Amino acid sequence: MAHRERNHQMEKMKKAYPDKLIPENQIFSQIRRGDRIFVGTGCGRPQYLLQALVQFIESHPTAFFDTEVFHVWTLGLAPYTDERFKQHFRHNSFFIANDDMREAVNQGMADYTPIFLSQVPNLFYQGLVPIDVALIQTSPPDDHGYMSLGVSVDIVKAAVEKSSLVIVQVNSNMPRVHGDGFIHIDEVDFVVPFDEPILEFVSEAESHIAQKIGKYVSRLIQDGETIQVGYGSIPNAILSNLLDKKHLGVHTELLTDGIVDLMKKHVIDNSLKKINRGKTVAAFCMGKKETYEYIHDNPAVEFKTIDYTNHPLVIAQHSHMTAINTALEMDLTGQATAESIGKLFYSGIGGQADFMRGAVLSPHGKTILAMPSTAEGETLSRIVPFLKEGAGVTLHRGDIHYVVTEYGIAYLPGKNIRERSMALISIAHPKFRPWLIEEAKKQCLIFKDQAFIAGERGEYPEHLETYRTTKSGLEIFLRPVKISDEPLLKEFFYSLSENSLYRRFLSIRKDMPHERLQEFVVIDYTRQMVILAIIPKGEKEEVVGVGQYAMDELNHTAEVGFAVRDHFQNKGIGSELLSYLTYLSRRQGLLGFFAEVLIENRAMLHLFDKMGFEIEKRREEGVYELKILFR
Repeated sequence: MAHRERNHQMEKMKKAYPDKLIPENQIFSQIRRGDRIFVGTGCGRPQYLLQALVQFIESHPTAFFDTEVFHVWTLGLAPYTDERFKQHFRHNSFFIANDDMREAVNQGMADYTPIFLSQVPNLFYQGLVPIDVALIQTSPPDDHGYMSLGVSVDIVKAAVEKSSLVIVQVNSNMPRVHGDGFIHIDEVDFVVPFDEPILEFVSEAESHIAQKIGKYVSRLIQDGETIQVGYGSIPNAILSNLLDKKHLGVHTELLTDGIVDLMKKHVIDNSLKKINRGKTVAAFCMGKKETYEYIHDNPAVEFKTIDYTNHPLVIAQHSHMTAINTALEMDLTGQATAESIGKLFYSGIGGQADFMRGAVLSPHGKTILAMPSTAEGETLSRIVPFLKEGAGVTLHRGDIHYVVTEYGIAYLPGKNIRERSMALISIAHPKFRPWLIEEAKKQCLIFKDQAFIAGERGEYPEHLETYRTTKSGLEIFLRPVKISDEPLLKEFFYSLSENSLYRRFLSIRKDMPHERLQEFVVIDYTRQMVILAIIPKGEKEEVVGVGQYAMDELNHTAEVGFAVRDHFQNKGIGSELLSYLTYLSRRQGLLGFFAEVLIENRAMLHLFDKMGFEIEKRREEGVYELKILFR
């Protein structure tokens, strides 16, 4: 039935527009030497049309020379890049998407034009990059003569509107997608009917590292937010970890299989978006056949031109916009590159900066940079002291809110260079942390005397993170201290009253300089433990209690102590801290605790008593020396 319908459509088109369906040789003979040829994007590339063009050149080697081929994403066949055709074609890309193009650009055999993707249509409209010929692919025309650009609207629409010669491969496998991607057959010059499968894009398999990153990122995404994600194993892992979310929206440049999967599961329904409510908005799609079938004639999906989807001021109109992207390398000051490795051109500016800056401007918006901590089989750290010479700075120090690796989450806004350096070092791969510490010291990015414990003894024990509800109903997050927690601990200690300070440290000393704070944040987790009781305070964490123990190996016990922020006292935080420290100590096989407690500190004494310990007390100059044995 569908086959007969296609044949019927093509017969109608031949009768209505006989001058548009002429032999391919006659069509390609319209191309002149020096023309600028635009080729459709990614999975929308007209494969048959490109092969036919190359066959024409093989048969007519002097037909034209020195044409320039423009595109934004090369996928599938690109026969015109063959060395045999170097006199006929010169490649110029707005984004470097594969190894062949990467090698050609870096060897000077092809060109790369760096630009924000949102600005590419303006190059065409303003004539800064004139387009003479557009080779594109569409669905068959409907009863009104409109053809859909299908999986690729992005910059294709602008190229069609500004091109002097538009040649279309009409493919009945191209989905008809709602939005801005319709062109009327009157707008095109020639039509080449040819059915073939639309190119599919399959990301690399999700790794264990990608899944860990995906789980961390999922913690940062809240119900009702509008998200943008890129392509690859990490974005896929992020999307697969969002199944428990509700009413998510999507405003992105690229629609992927993962987004469609969440739409099918009703995780993404766009019901709370401020603009384009009820619609998943994208500029192009790269995925599987099943994804193309889903977006075909689906009113829940709209494709817009890239100067709309990627415009920072359009993005900023979405409340709670969350932009999630990745990078090749990031330095300790907060700069990141997604386009080059030193002087080696690797990909391009793309739409990353568009979305990250739009999300920064969004009410309650946030940006997340998610990346593995290493590259090249763990031989290179992606977190470095400074970006390599020649690297393009894709994201500046103010563009990034969260950085996520498989080792955790770093939050950068409001942090000075020293603080953000320590935060990023704490989520770098453990084997590169000593190097980063030493390099940061040399460059005066952190304290010259910054302590550090290398190896397993100093590796953050993430598995000890836990949530508790106190007797008063307060929800707290208990986690071990991190090397980057010095600012949090400083704020906590200076929030304590003089009385609380004295009771905790048995000292009238009121200062807590860097040298003392290091003793709390740089610890050997195999011999010590510092547990922070945390409640969220906006995007930040607020420490409301600190508990710690330090082992006495001779007696196989540990000295214990804790403090609670004054206005959070008597809410059960101390009980939860002591209970958790007891649990951790017993896991290590310790026999008990010992502590010094002021005689007047009845609350602390009562806390120890009610835990059911066997306690021996010895009074000494206003202090109880407690020997606490576990039962």
